[in-house]
Amino acid sequence: MSGTPTRVLLADDQDDVRSGFRLVLDSQPDMTVIGEAADGATALELARHLRPDIVLADIRMPRLDGLELTRLLAGPECTLPTKVVVVTTFDLDDYVHTALHNGACGFLLKRSGPNLLIEGVRAAMAGDALISPQITVRLLRRLSPPTPSHPHPGPGPDALTDRERDIARLVARGFTNQEIATGLVISPGTAKTHLANIQAKLKLRNRVEIAAWAWRTGLTPPAS
Repeated sequence: MSGTPTRVLLADDQDDVRSGFRLVLDSQPDMTVIGEAADGATALELARHLRPDIVLADIRMPRLDGLELTRLLAGPECTLPTKVVVVTTFDLDDYVHTALHNGACGFLLKRSGPNLLIEGVRAAMAGDALISPQITVRLLRRLSPPTPSHPHPGPGPDALTDRERDIARLVARGFTNQEIATGLVISPGTAKTHLANIQAKLKLRNRVEIAAWAWRTGLTPPAS
């Protein structure tokens, strides 16, 4: 790990939520909270002034909502984008789709717990994107038609080794790296190496795209 902690800005209109997040993140040796904002406009000002590594943003905030904040900080028009992870109570499909379209590098539910919050920050810093397992299947339905009318171009499941296919299936089910490592009895580092190999072989950018690929190719069928 780098000797410089990840600098995090919290944006949430609830004082107790910000306090809880600060307690969780400041307890990690590789993270530090450098600022808090109770509304989106203040968060935007602080982000541009403090230049945090990551902004954790709620969706429903006064003055400027988290989706617009994400677009202004991480959207395709940003010359110096800031990593934004949306952390919210609301898991509506439109929110997930808009957040990711606006450049979010993660979408977590507050009820997912502190461990996923920590992993979400670390995943974002590693250039990955973490989605709460509760919404993974719905996200895939949004990204991929369940019955394509023509074969999907690009590599199929045969492009991967048996172990890589196992990992892709677990990613599509919303498993974290630690859960993948535990389930397959491998180290978290080995799981990360396999994920990197999958991304390189399939020319995908992150685990969200791996999950969408697994859905489209039929490697991971819809949950019943």
